[in-house]
Amino acid sequence: MTATQTAGDEPARVFQLDHYLIRRKVLKILGGAFHVFDRKDALVGYSQQKAFKLKEDIRVYTDDTLQEELLLVKARQIIDFAAAYDIVDSRTGAKVGAARRKGLKSILRDSWELLDVNDKVLGKLEEDSAGMALARRLLSNLIPQRFRLSAGSRPPVHFAQRFNPFIYKLEVDLPQGHGFDPRLVFALAVLICAIEGRQD
Repeated sequence: MTATQTAGDEPARVFQLDHYLIRRKVLKILGGAFHVFDRKDALVGYSQQKAFKLKEDIRVYTDDTLQEELLLVKARQIIDFAAAYDIVDSRTGAKVGAARRKGLKSILRDSWELLDVNDKVLGKLEEDSAGMALARRLLSNLIPQRFRLSAGSRPPVHFAQRFNPFIYKLEVDLPQGHGFDPRLVFALAVLICAIEGRQD
């Protein structure tokens, strides 16, 4: 399969899963890189964050051979406290949505908005609780982060950092009926790893 595939083609396997684990690559000196595994520890995706870019530039591939690019996640501005990141399906070249970090709110409690192609809010992602978020910032960044992506009465998507003082790991659980485009959920998970994960 190539990056020129059309929208009618079979979705990449990582976008069909209801659970996956993203793990930061060890000993990556420049930029950032993350492997993605399914429940059976099979590699289903790979994300690479380009070094020395004035704007955040994150690419998602089917694996670490970098042969097939699935998503591009790119910051709109060079420096922006409340940064917005456009999410593009690399197979079609079409924008599928965006993620926007809530700058001031994220000082005390990490908060994001998931947006559609017209920047209409689809859902909101927040750290598990204000109390736990404050404890992480004041006491120890070893307390694992947890997030909920929710919209109305639909079941929320859960993001949970696994405790590991050396390697950043994030588990994502997508319940039935969550209603979000899995490409947007995955892009948001990668952003959590790349942006929030730096704080550890």
